[in-house]
Amino acid sequence: MTSADLRDKLNCSICLSLYTDPVSLRCGHDFCRSCIVSALDTQKAAGGYSCPDCRAEYPVRPALEKNRKLGNIVERFLSSQPDMEETRIFCTYCIKSPVLAVKSCLQCENSLCDDHLTAHNKTTDHSLRCACTLTEPTESFQSRKCSKHNEILKYYCSMDAACICVTCLVAGDHKGHDVEPLDVASEKEKEKLKPVIENLISEREEAGKRIQNLKEHERKQKEKSSGLAQRVSGLFTNLREKLDDMEKKVQGEISSQEEKMSHSVSDLVRQEELHKDELTKKIHELEGLGNITDPVTFLLNNVNSGDIRDRSCDVISDVRDAQCLDEDIVSQILHRGLSHFADNLVDLKIKRQFPVMERSDILLDINTASNYIIISPDLRSATYSDRSQNRPDGPKRFMVRQVLSTRSFSSGRHYWEVDVSQAKKWKIGVAGESIERKAYGHESFIGNNEKSWSLKITDGFTASHNNIHKELVPDSPVQVVGIYLDYEAGRLSFYQLCDPVRHLHTFSASFTELLYAALYLYEESTIRILK
Repeated sequence: MTSADLRDKLNCSICLSLYTDPVSLRCGHDFCRSCIVSALDTQKAAGGYSCPDCRAEYPVRPALEKNRKLGNIVERFLSSQPDMEETRIFCTYCIKSPVLAVKSCLQCENSLCDDHLTAHNKTTDHSLRCACTLTEPTESFQSRKCSKHNEILKYYCSMDAACICVTCLVAGDHKGHDVEPLDVASEKEKEKLKPVIENLISEREEAGKRIQNLKEHERKQKEKSSGLAQRVSGLFTNLREKLDDMEKKVQGEISSQEEKMSHSVSDLVRQEELHKDELTKKIHELEGLGNITDPVTFLLNNVNSGDIRDRSCDVISDVRDAQCLDEDIVSQILHRGLSHFADNLVDLKIKRQFPVMERSDILLDINTASNYIIISPDLRSATYSDRSQNRPDGPKRFMVRQVLSTRSFSSGRHYWEVDVSQAKKWKIGVAGESIERKAYGHESFIGNNEKSWSLKITDGFTASHNNIHKELVPDSPVQVVGIYLDYEAGRLSFYQLCDPVRHLHTFSASFTELLYAALYLYEESTIRILK
């Protein structure tokens, strides 16, 4: 069975196209689900239902049964002709039932199915003229013909990189040019593509490896993030426990003093209440004496009441005798506890695997300072000067307005902070010992050569190394910068020290020589190394 015959058997009798979601009626005829549903909806108004093919009548709306077998056949038919189905170019001669074309003839500009292609090839006089004009199904016949002579393109001119017809070759613009048949030229060009494709495949594999590396990096960083979060949580749990213990001690001292004070006051109150009761009794006795109207009786009793009047009325105690809270002891306990807490803080950070970023003691080396830089007496501040300081020249001294630290770094981790708040423009960073000192070019400026790294604010905010500049965007005006150097790890990081601390940039490198803290001074600026 030809593909045209098979195609005809797989067409819905209503839409004349391949079945879509085929269903069956009880009479055995098949239709697209949407087609038969529309037909039955139309018949509903007439008051009866029937098969569109055999006219079999149904007293009620017939049930539709999914024909899975037929659906699978349609799918296999389409999968066997993917290219034709994708192009959707049909045979020019199959008018009643559209059939996908398998070839197109450039000579007669027709598309042909299997059956009509066979008939086309049997037409001897035509096939002799167009034996080489059959191509994959197309609707763009003009694109296969010469725009100037309307002839089929048969040759390729390598000189002009153009597809040409016979007339172009014999009498046209390409006469005398180096030309080849299209199939030969196509194969040669395909050969040229092979190394290109191989290179692209290699690049694709490398890209795949980079993708895997990035994903692996992401996985490891997520694991690191999780572990870091746990360590931070553990650290603060320890801190809270120690602070809670300290608070309990201080609060316990306060409660103890309050309890002692309350006992003291209670004892004094009881004593005063007894004294008050005694005074009340004495008052009542004397008031009774004063109420006697008979003079003789009063005088006789008054003489006998002398012991009542002579009783001591001294105050036993007052509020000054009560115990008070001792704030000095509380302050002493709190101070000692906090001091002990601060001493243990480093141990807690080390326990939780956090490196202690202690500040390195950085001083400026006046022997490296340009003569147009003023160095403060404490060797921590550098200020621009438009007048020479007339220092003696030496091998370490810069000609450009730069200065290095006295301390060098050849291993370990180091951290220092730089105040740039008094400089509208500034440049800070790290330089190797071998950086050029006696020149004004890129080889001397920090960040402009392979021997130095810098962070600077001029017209913009950039991180620089080897004269490659990366634009940065700070969250807020930069006042103080923290610099962290891990020599063995090859990392140099800069931080914006505000609230909260922000990471600005990290350089990765393989350090091989002594490194120094470095400053560059612009006009009207002062930069200071903080203690």
